[in-house]
Parts: sequence; C-alpha cells; structure tokens
Amino acid sequence: MRILVVDDDRNVVETVRRMMVAEGWVVDVVHDGALGLEKATSERFDVIVLDIMMPGLNGYEVVRSLRRSQVWTPVLMLTAKDGEYDQADAFDFGADDYLTKPFSFIVLIARMRALARRGAPERPAVLTAGTLSLDPAAHVASRGETELTLTPREFSMLEFLMRHKGEVVTRAEILDSVWDVNYRGDENVVEVYVSYLRKRIDTPFGCKAIQTVRGVGYRLAADGGG
Repeated sequence: MRILVVDDDRNVVETVRRMMVAEGWVVDVVHDGALGLEKATSERFDVIVLDIMMPGLNGYEVVRSLRRSQVWTPVLMLTAKDGEYDQADAFDFGADDYLTKPFSFIVLIARMRALARRGAPERPAVLTAGTLSLDPAAHVASRGETELTLTPREFSMLEFLMRHKGEVVTRAEILDSVWDVNYRGDENVVEVYVSYLRKRIDTPFGCKAIQTVRGVGYRLAADGGG
C-alpha cells in the first residue's frame, strides 16, 4: 500500500513512518496541511492519515477540499482532539475513520487495512437530489440558487431523507434518526414536520420532492421532485 501521512508532529510521524515501512508499505510524509492537500490531489494513495491541527490548512479543511475535488481516497484522522464534536465534524467533512493520540499501533494498522479494503467509493460531503443540495458540515441547504431557511429539526429531517433518496422510509425510522431516542410522543409529529418541510423545499418552487407512500412512510424523489 502507498500511504500519505500529513502531520506536523515530527516525532509521532517518524515513529508511524518507521512502523508502516516495517509493514512493507510505501510512506510519503508531509508536515503542512496545504502541501498535504496538493500532494493528495496530484498523486494516488491507498490511505491518507491526517492530523487536524496543522499549519497551512487544518485537517478539516484538507479533507473537505479533497471531497469537493472528488478525491475519494480513504482518510483516517489521527489527532489529539478527542471531543465528540471534533469527531462529528471530521465525519461530516468527509473523513472515513478517527483515532485519537496516544494510540495503539496495532489498532492503527488494522483500521488502515480495513480502509484500504473498502477502497475509494464516491462519498460526497454535499448531498444532492436534483436541484436540492444539502451540506451537513456547513449546515446549508439550497433549492437551485436559493438558500433554504430551515429549523434545526427540518434540516435534520431533510438530511435523513436525502441520505435515503429514492428509498421509502417509515415514520419510526424518521423518529429514530431525527428525534431524541427518549422521545415518547405521537408518531404524527413526523407528518407535521413533513408538511413544514414541503412548504420550505417544494411549494415555493412548484416541486414535489417528498412523496407519501400510503401505509408505509415517505420517499424523497431521487430527482428532487422536478
């Protein structure tokens, strides 16, 4: 495998590099985010190991730029930032895995092998369905050139539907994904919010993205409803 390691902690990087070379892998090392982005977009790698806090560009900016450039090389974030929101941001920007420092080298190698086996399928950071687009990281949704004004709940529901575009999802599935796990209210709240969402993303544009599948649930049209 050919690996790109982008990290400004030279001591950690050198240890990681030596151990990866011992595995028989070819390892390229860069200590700056901007240089890492340039190398990752101009050359082919099997896996990219990426720190978050770096000079030039931080790891979030690097992985987001890669995905926007349609570079789908698997990215493992290797960082000292261990907060839940740090990890959530990394995945929203397009990372595939996340490991905090200090780390087990055995675990690192296993995860990198898993990423390499998975390969580089397209995993767009911005979701689209026809003229509908939604960027979870930037928390922006648009219909064509018009930015949509959505409440947090409406945004979450639209994101869930767009991640399952063309598929029928039940009210229970929507509740489990969009509402708190402890929610014990009426499932009809889903119907209410579908109505709200239609008024935001469909009615003003003469579209019909959200379809009701009677007796089952809802489906977001893959083409965005026209």
